[in-house]
Amino acid sequence: MGQSGSGLKQVSLNLPAKPEDIAALELGSVVYLNGVVYTAREGVYQKVIGEGQPLPVDLTGLSNVNFHCSPAAAQTDDGGYRIGGVTATASFRFSKWMKQWLELTGTKIVIGKGGMPSEDYKKTLAPMGAVYLTTVGYGTGALLGRGIKGVRDVFWIDELGIAQAMWLFDVENFGPFIVDSDLAGNSLFAQHGEQVNANIDQLYEGLKPPALHRYGETGDRTDEVM
Repeated sequence: MGQSGSGLKQVSLNLPAKPEDIAALELGSVVYLNGVVYTAREGVYQKVIGEGQPLPVDLTGLSNVNFHCSPAAAQTDDGGYRIGGVTATASFRFSKWMKQWLELTGTKIVIGKGGMPSEDYKKTLAPMGAVYLTTVGYGTGALLGRGIKGVRDVFWIDELGIAQAMWLFDVENFGPFIVDSDLAGNSLFAQHGEQVNANIDQLYEGLKPPALHRYGETGDRTDEVM
């Protein structure tokens, strides 16, 4: 662990992450990862949880970090893959699979963007000793790609395609990521989302009814479409 010049606490974690290392993570800290990170999102979740197919690799002792992302992958002459960058995708879309996935895989760190539904932090992640890390802003895919030193393996790429396949990345100084949630179930996204939503009606007061149907573009959450 260390301190950056900006005053933000920086943490370097060796993977698989130990329970005591995860417990020590503080909201807003900057995290870098070393070891193996795997990717899994809706295509993999549907295969394993929805269809009951076995995991293509035993993650025990290998990796407990699940990155919700789309890799920019190019095949090399020797049949391997080179990763130019990794773009995080919105994790809240995978909420319905999270509890079962964590139970099945022993995953303790989930990485993505946009956070999870508020109740997932307290009812799913925290009770299972897991936390959520978020990428830092947009346009960081190439920066994160520098931390990927190689592709250890990839599964279901022919069936699911590059974005949805399950990748195993060997990573070094992989980041930066921001700690969004802790083992008490607190979340930066949830805290600040509540602050924004408390005043959002005032922002739209007096405007014509919206044509689109996402919250912020409609004032009725029952009408929301993501």
